[in-house]
Amino acid sequence: MTTDQRPATQWTILEERLQDDTRRARASIAKVRLPDGVEFEQWVLRLQPAVMVAMVDDDLRVLLMYRHRFVIDQWVWELPGGYLDDGENVEAAAFREAEEETGWRPRSVDAYLRFQPSVASLEQPNTVYLARGAHDTGAAPDVNEAEELAWFSLDEAEAMIGSGKIVGAATVAAVLKLQLDAAKGRL
Repeated sequence: MTTDQRPATQWTILEERLQDDTRRARASIAKVRLPDGVEFEQWVLRLQPAVMVAMVDDDLRVLLMYRHRFVIDQWVWELPGGYLDDGENVEAAAFREAEEETGWRPRSVDAYLRFQPSVASLEQPNTVYLARGAHDTGAAPDVNEAEELAWFSLDEAEAMIGSGKIVGAATVAAVLKLQLDAAKGRL
């Protein structure tokens, strides 16, 4: 395939009309044409990149935060993380988010997993960093972020996915990848 050829199944964006543009999100309506010629409009949301941190201790336990997510009105366990500040380095954001939200400072961080949480209508690059070990700074977790912190074995965390206690895409993906890498001796 040459660069001017498109796969037969590629959708064509005919136009995209901006509906709202805020500090963290851009909402638009895209008019698209399907390969069979059908045209329709769909909402598109583009969010700032996000970073999450999977802090794993020497016993292969992962640090999770228990918090309320108002959008789904549910209490869940999840990794610390959040949006990147404008111009912020992704690795620096991983250190900042982990420490701000939990009071634990990672010894080191390495990019571990990259994904898009909902590619059909949402663009938001997500990067999960793996932190091998961390030390407690003594600072209290951010009251706006975490009700409780706890270290869980990877088996416990995987079971929490099955029971609906972990529902966020980043935490689900990271826990499953950690479990797979641990089973293969890669952690």
